[in-house]
Amino acid sequence: MKKEDIVEIGDSIGVYYTGTLEDGSVFDSNVGERQLNFTVGKGDMIKGFEEGVVGMKLNQTKRITIPAKEAYGDVKQDLIVRVPRSQFGSGEIKTGMAVTSNAGHSGVIKALDADSVTIDFNPPLAGKTLIFEIKIAAIRKK
Repeated sequence: MKKEDIVEIGDSIGVYYTGTLEDGSVFDSNVGERQLNFTVGKGDMIKGFEEGVVGMKLNQTKRITIPAKEAYGDVKQDLIVRVPRSQFGSGEIKTGMAVTSNAGHSGVIKALDADSVTIDFNPPLAGKTLIFEIKIAAIRKK
């Protein structure tokens, strides 16, 4: 096996992946689409994903499990906020609806009552263990 065929930190690589949760539900995949390209160690990917590809060989497929702390972190209670319902005006609002704060942060409405709206500004995958099936499609050495 040549050094050129093994992923190292600093290499630019192309991968195909399918991401699932512990219950088996798929949250993202690029299989059958364009490969995902990134430089290993640059910090563009979640920590556990980058660490998982190091040492893989060209065309190798590997399954990695990434705990929440190495993915999107734990759920932060201070990012779940209650705001007065009046801030939404007279438009229709419902649970599960995506909203954006005045500061540009994305959140999801988790609960409603007559006076308030509870919004979760955590990343959607926060607090979740992620499982990836990754195939190395290309390696461009640093």
